[in-house]
Amino acid sequence: MFNKPDKLLTVFLWLVSLHSFFVGTGLILLPTSAFEFLGFLPTYDRFFSTQGGVFHFAMSVAYGMAAYNLIKNKQLVVFSVIVKFIAAVFLIIYFVFISRQWLIIASAIADMLMGIVILLLYKKLETGNYFN
Repeated sequence: MFNKPDKLLTVFLWLVSLHSFFVGTGLILLPTSAFEFLGFLPTYDRFFSTQGGVFHFAMSVAYGMAAYNLIKNKQLVVFSVIVKFIAAVFLIIYFVFISRQWLIIASAIADMLMGIVILLLYKKLETGNYFN
């Protein structure tokens, strides 16, 4: 499997899709007390956490579509890299300038690592003319 970057990228994108699905579910369903336990200030309006959850569901679908057919959905693979890097940059900026919470920087590192793995596997496939 490790010498087959197409299979590895497919599996990895499915895992990223599941990750986004579960993060989205948590953002929507976790009670306010869970967010407070994680170090966030109490909020009384769940709109933004719910909106973030729905966004994660949408991204989960995009990652799943990319995984389902790498060749047909090549641009979604590229989009996945872009989204992961944008998320990481946003989270790093938020951590540095607004709120130094461990979960924010941990999420930034996770998003950056996911983006790097997707990019490296994509580049390996590109080099091998997989998409031609």
